[in-house]
Amino acid sequence: MARVTIREIARRAGVSKGAVSYALNGQPGVSEETRARVLRVAEELEWVPNPVARQLSVARSETFGLILARAAQTLSEEPFYMAFVGGLEGVLSERSYALALRTVPGTEEELAAYRKWSREKRVDGVVVVDVKANDPRIPLLKQLELPTVLVGDPALADGLTCVWTDSTTAMTQAVDHVAELGHQRIARVAGPPDHGNVWIRDQAFAAATRRTGIAAEVVHTDFSGDQGAVATRQLMSAETPPTAIIYDNDLMAVAGLSTLGNLGVRCPDDVTLIAWDDSALCRITHPTLTAMSHDVVGYGAEVATRLFGLLEGAEPAAHLYSTPYLQARQSSGPPPCR
Repeated sequence: MARVTIREIARRAGVSKGAVSYALNGQPGVSEETRARVLRVAEELEWVPNPVARQLSVARSETFGLILARAAQTLSEEPFYMAFVGGLEGVLSERSYALALRTVPGTEEELAAYRKWSREKRVDGVVVVDVKANDPRIPLLKQLELPTVLVGDPALADGLTCVWTDSTTAMTQAVDHVAELGHQRIARVAGPPDHGNVWIRDQAFAAATRRTGIAAEVVHTDFSGDQGAVATRQLMSAETPPTAIIYDNDLMAVAGLSTLGNLGVRCPDDVTLIAWDDSALCRITHPTLTAMSHDVVGYGAEVATRLFGLLEGAEPAAHLYSTPYLQARQSSGPPPCR
């Protein structure tokens, strides 16, 4: 007779494999009701532990993985990921865990790395960023049964645990801010359109500008300062340039501000600038940059906490971390009289 597996017990009991493991091993992380149900199903199936599997399951790498499919140069320059990784590391160090951080050229290399990590038991779980619609990483991670926390909207998570910020409400705030200042023509310098969070901001920006009757334009980039500068030059060289620009990160906003200076365009006299994420960069420029602000270090810490929760038997769920709020600074002003 084939050996009864934890997978079969989980299916019969209607819980995750992690919950079954904790219940059978007498560990915390599941309710007493769930523990009793699991033990009852195990008894009915006449389950007996596999000593080899049990020994392997106890062993952990005490490492979480994070793979970034971005150019190393962009990563080194972007304040968001430095703060986010700092938040992760703060929680991991409290548990004596390490972070395996890799950069790869693209999705195929990222998928191969997950397979290798799973096969060699290099990590106990992974954090996934830059989630896309119909993301090929999600079915693979489900197949590998690798504990995963996605950094992105629940609409993109396909049932996996995710931690997200409300970009729709935040974008509405940003557009309302420039509308209240009197701007009638605005632009957005966005990230790659295949990124789920960028797509969500695209939809929110379109809806908010339609509602306020503002003429709008979007230029997609790779999040880098170089492309932020190119997009800014392109927008301000148009016959009728925008009087306000919203950037998808602070790095592109700072590059955009520098480009305006080279073009002889004044901020905020000629154009209002708004950055996303906020960082020290936004507070040391001249003028200081208005930004959609939230605690990125805390965001990383929340993601790490939820990943530990999965290891302790928590069921997959969506967790709203924050709604970025508008921090008005010197780069905001009314449109010029033309």
